Amino acid sequence: MPIKMKELPLSERPYEKLELYGAETLTNSELLAIIIKTGTRDETSVMLAQKILNLNQNKNQDLRFLQDISIKELMTIKGIGKIKAIQIKAIGELTKRLSKPINNMKIKIKSPKDIANLFMQELRYEKKEIMKLVILNTKNMVQKIINISLGATNSASVEPKEILLEAIKCQATKIILIHNHPSGDPTPSQADYRVTDRIYECADIMGIELLDHIVIGDGKYESILSRGTACGNTH
Repeated sequence: MPIKMKELPLSERPYEKLELYGAETLTNSELLAIIIKTGTRDETSVMLAQKILNLNQNKNQDLRFLQDISIKELMTIKGIGKIKAIQIKAIGELTKRLSKPINNMKIKIKSPKDIANLFMQELRYEKKEIMKLVILNTKNMVQKIINISLGATNSASVEPKEILLEAIKCQATKIILIHNHPSGDPTPSQADYRVTDRIYECADIMGIELLDHIVIGDGKYESILSRGTACGNTH
């Protein structure tokens, strides 16, 4: 018969452990147990949390699988009902949103690294290619971020007119493109180069400067306009 949570020493109970030692000292299962709150007659909330973590098909410590797992999958675990499953999904979505850039209106872009850092956590784990358009003012301050396309697992379809229409609406004089590679390898494809060249040429005609096109991988990035690595330089 398993030990009940209240029978454990205070230092081993998730709630008390977090209060005493800080959230960073808790394991993934302990943090998840706090969300689950209660266990069953036979299993503690920590045990249930570990069963949920075992649903991670990659068998690693990455909790981002909670963003993709379905409510029905969570409910296959005895002791995880609809309410608990919905709470877990809400936490997954919150973490995803927390990784998105904030205060972008006060960010000045000085190099490709600045853009990569701004979007790395948001895009590195996406399973589909997503392209974003970053609108900057004349001082390279971020004014607006626009989602341009949501592609398949290995391609983001985009036309220059889509980019330029959005840029013209914002009366932009400078823009930066950024998209991710779900494979984790940020090496630009031939299609990436072709799209960049087309947009660069069309934007130039419209008096809009394409400063760079950044490709995000898993913790790595590439600047397609790498011959002019600092924003403000071009081909």
